[in-house]
Amino acid sequence: MKAVITVIGHDQIGIVAKVSQRLATLKVNITDISQTLMHGDFTMMLMGEWDTDDVKFDVVKQGLLDLAKETGLSINIQRQELFDAIQKL
Repeated sequence: MKAVITVIGHDQIGIVAKVSQRLATLKVNITDISQTLMHGDFTMMLMGEWDTDDVKFDVVKQGLLDLAKETGLSINIQRQELFDAIQKL
């Protein structure tokens, strides 16, 4: 499965490391990543990919929601197939 993950919040040390570590723990491979700072706020968008036979989407989503609570960041995940369907309209 492929999914788009966004991370937004006040800049702090280790955001990329924390998100990457959580995704690695969940067996999600980061296939593309972009990040920037906007007026002191951190924004990141990444594409993750994993085998749904090993880890279900809801497990990855919950793992990221838990990380969001721990860090005070806004972390969202959406299936890539949603974006693919929109492009077909």
